[in-house]
Amino acid sequence: MLRIRICTKGPCRRVQGCGHRPGAFTASFFLRFPLQPSSILRRFTSAFRAFPLVFLALVLTLPVLAVFAAWLPWGSGDADAGAILREMASTVLPGYVWTTVWLGLMVAVGAAVVGTAAAATVTLFDFPGRRTLEWVLLLPLAMPAYVTAYAYTDFLQFSGPLQVWLRETYGLEGRLLPEVRSLGGAVWVFVFSLYPYIYLLARTALGERAAHLMEAARLLGAPLSRRIAAVALPLARPAVAAGVALVLMETLADFGVVSYFGIQTFTTGIYKAWLSMDNRIAAAQLATFLLVLVVLLLQLEIRAQRRMRFVTNGAGRASSAEAQPLQLRGWRSVAAWLVCVLPVLMGFVAPVLFMLRPLAADWSVLPWSRFLEWALNSVRLGGITAVLAVVIALALAFAVRRRPDAVTRGVVQLVSLGYAVPGAVIVVGLLLPVGWLQAAAPDWGLASLITATAVGIVWAYLVRFSAVALQSVQSGYARIPVSLDDSARMLGTGSWALMSRVHWPLLKRSTAAAALLVFVDVMKELPATMVLRPFNSDTLAVVAYQLARDERLGEAALPSLALVAVGLVPVIMLSRTLRSRSR
Repeated sequence: MLRIRICTKGPCRRVQGCGHRPGAFTASFFLRFPLQPSSILRRFTSAFRAFPLVFLALVLTLPVLAVFAAWLPWGSGDADAGAILREMASTVLPGYVWTTVWLGLMVAVGAAVVGTAAAATVTLFDFPGRRTLEWVLLLPLAMPAYVTAYAYTDFLQFSGPLQVWLRETYGLEGRLLPEVRSLGGAVWVFVFSLYPYIYLLARTALGERAAHLMEAARLLGAPLSRRIAAVALPLARPAVAAGVALVLMETLADFGVVSYFGIQTFTTGIYKAWLSMDNRIAAAQLATFLLVLVVLLLQLEIRAQRRMRFVTNGAGRASSAEAQPLQLRGWRSVAAWLVCVLPVLMGFVAPVLFMLRPLAADWSVLPWSRFLEWALNSVRLGGITAVLAVVIALALAFAVRRRPDAVTRGVVQLVSLGYAVPGAVIVVGLLLPVGWLQAAAPDWGLASLITATAVGIVWAYLVRFSAVALQSVQSGYARIPVSLDDSARMLGTGSWALMSRVHWPLLKRSTAAAALLVFVDVMKELPATMVLRPFNSDTLAVVAYQLARDERLGEAALPSLALVAVGLVPVIMLSRTLRSRSR
């Protein structure tokens, strides 16, 4: 209802909000009218515009919601799931938890030490080759962790070339090196594959103001060791915490390394409850524990990022001659060079050389005939997902730009959470509602639509990787002044014209980067691809895993190297961006 106040001359009633002086002759009348049709139409239009965004959020968060819905009572299936969980809790589940905790703890410590040491070395000190090592340290990002595991296993196992050469040269017998497929081997692989996450964030934090503050500490008489411990490391602590959270999320989400090495973690327990025991509800209930842990790590990463922004707020990059990195000479320069070179050797150079060995030894054993088919399947799925993810990201970013209300921001936050969800959880959460609908309406054939076509796997990809495209597009929007929107609106430009004629020309580079990042992530994705891929449409990641599992590591080198070559493209782009900013 619309209420209107009408004031006329008369004895003052001291009506609140009337605006007349006390003692004046006024009177107030209130007339009530129903809402105008235009107001009702505006409300209806606003709700109608929010419906597509809410529907999109539901589609992209359905797997996560289905995982939590697995705890609702579902009749006999729920009873069977409870029995399976109780049996696992009394036998193997404590071992899964203990192994996962130890793996995460050791990987977090190792990656933090390697990443922070490399970041501090290239940021605080100057030595020969420092400019090159700044971007070379990013190369392990191009290596999927499971590819690194295949390469080390092929070279260091009992029948590998290194142990064979040692036995033949020195007349030794038996195993000469520790078993690669172990918890220690997995820690080694994860540390040198994931340390760039910590290196990137720590380098950014230290490069903002560490040189200035360390120079001030030097003028106050603090020795080098104290300047590093009391100034540099506290500045990098929020960045290291954020990087550690990302490393732990990647470790928990991994399936290729732990499955290939035979390590019984929580992820392998989910697959066993689902595939071996044939109970999706039990697998989904196990997945909720992993999902809760990932959400806690995500909150840790968000808090650390906020602290990092607070620490570096308003601090420019060191540019004066007095605040330049400390020049190292002699054995100190050699030590700094080794600190930066060893991670690259262990995480990129050595695995690539190990995989190139079978290519140089015997080309005939390589699956050249089917390689093109696998590559085309990977490119097709990656291209479809990249296009759809970019369209979704553009629609969400444009909606936030035009109407930054609570509904739009909530939808964007929900979509952004998808990247933190492990692939195993997405697969279970996607197939669980499909199984419920198939049992309720078997004539619909929904299960075949999801599992026998590319619909299911592209859906899973979008749930996980739409956040990657959204972040890149939003970063592009952050560089577009809002005044351009105001000027276009004053000239009578509509929403579609604003997007196509104003925003799109300025977002081409950001959308291209978003499509490329999603494409590369899809090419390397293993758990969702392995379960949801259509029949007779293996991808490079799946084939590399299957060949390595069958001990055909020489044949697995070809698809593995193809994945590395694709992963190098965004790494080169990132390194060029960092070099341009450092100038």
